[in-house]
Amino acid sequence: MSSKLIKKESERTYLYTYVHHKNEHELCRMEMRAFFGFDTQLNYLFSPIEIDPSRSPFIEERLEILFEADSLAELKLLVQEMKIPSKTYKVDCLNKMDLGETKKIRHPERRAIERELGLIIDGEPELNHPDIILGVITVNDCWYFGKQTKSVSVWREHLHKPHSYSTALNTRTARAIANIAVPFPEGKKAIDPCCGIGTVVIEALSMGIQIEGRDINPLVCNGARENIAYFGLEGTITKGPISEVINCYDVAIIDLPYNVYTHITKEEQFDIIRQARRIADQCVIVTIDTIDEAIEEVGFEIIDRCTTTKQLFVRQILLCK
Repeated sequence: MSSKLIKKESERTYLYTYVHHKNEHELCRMEMRAFFGFDTQLNYLFSPIEIDPSRSPFIEERLEILFEADSLAELKLLVQEMKIPSKTYKVDCLNKMDLGETKKIRHPERRAIERELGLIIDGEPELNHPDIILGVITVNDCWYFGKQTKSVSVWREHLHKPHSYSTALNTRTARAIANIAVPFPEGKKAIDPCCGIGTVVIEALSMGIQIEGRDINPLVCNGARENIAYFGLEGTITKGPISEVINCYDVAIIDLPYNVYTHITKEEQFDIIRQARRIADQCVIVTIDTIDEAIEEVGFEIIDRCTTTKQLFVRQILLCK
């Protein structure tokens, strides 16, 4: 690869680094497929698609690539011509962990690389509160430089709700499910008709997804409303069964009630799926049972799936159209 400067917006490529979590590797890859159209076993990927890294509970950082080169020396020649649009900047080397077969760079060496590049940029360096963070990374003997965006773990802030229960989805899983259901929120309407205390609704609302919640239990509805308000979010939670829903949605997200903790029957579970087919073009179903036949019987097709675990529960996550 020859050294080059990427100039056109349409030619921009983004590099995403990932941190995988135990028991949720499959979920991470399913979210990748929803965002980018493919997945990888590696802990990084390149894509022309721009995703806010804070949306994903698995993405560590995003680098908007401005320059790429075959060596650090060649990269320096490109970077020294760069004009910083902001007043102050900071350079951060992203090789803090192994990236595929590329071994991590030790801390002193990363600091040296940051200084080398920082000193040749036409601008004012600021380590503590820069206007822009510039990232540098090497992967497979190529060097990349650009605008860095670090992920903020918003989902961690939602761990401690006023109301919760032990079998609810954890917030990291809920956030990934919301992304799988609505990877690109603009113009999309979603519903969670079995929303419980609002775990999925909260994650979706915090990412700007237009979603409504619903549950048959009035006490649970009140708890969901309080949880949403606790985080300064605004959303609608309605009491009632899914059979009473008259509006249509782009997608429904359904964490099926579990027979262990509710009196729901298999027939009632089937009816929830059937009603979801009536009101939504697409559905993400979370289930502890294998329900492929029921999904196909109502006219849905499973187009992607994975499993995730929490305590003794093994949940299947099914994307249906």
